[in-house]
Amino acid sequence: MYFAALLARTEDGWEASDTELDDVETLSDLADLAREAAPDEDTVLVLIEQEDGWFGVVRVDGEEDPRIYVSDAAAAARSSYGEILLTDELLGRQPGDDGPDLDALDLDGTEDGEPDADDADSADEAVADSGSGEPVPHGPVGDARVLDDLGVSEKELRSLSGDALGEIAEALGVSEVLETVR
Repeated sequence: MYFAALLARTEDGWEASDTELDDVETLSDLADLAREAAPDEDTVLVLIEQEDGWFGVVRVDGEEDPRIYVSDAAAAARSSYGEILLTDELLGRQPGDDGPDLDALDLDGTEDGEPDADDADSADEAVADSGSGEPVPHGPVGDARVLDDLGVSEKELRSLSGDALGEIAEALGVSEVLETVR
């Protein structure tokens, strides 16, 4: 089960609206949707949560590039909403990088036998697939300081679990506002 909401900061405080992401296909589409919700180019937070799986925060400040935090990239990669957030840039890839160049691989004979120690270590770090054939790391990715100036530190954001969006809303002082759209 998914939940998505927009929190727009206004002169009078935060305003919340639930949002339908069915027509959103890219991060650019999501940022445009957020900007439409913001009067006067104020800060907008897009909060996305898959129950007990992962959550994401996208912050849009006017025309600046969106800032993104995803609590578990591997879990989000298995979600259509998560795939919107997991851009090549966020995952540290070059755009259009579809995996290793087979001509550049060092085929030293280990591909048929025991894996190299380096391969075993990297397999533990990245075991999910983003759909493009590229591994996606387990755990958080993105800008963990996305909410620092709003009262949620990097350490607090990384430690959230369960009702993460509720805890974020509580820290922002907008629990009641968020609950109206839940």
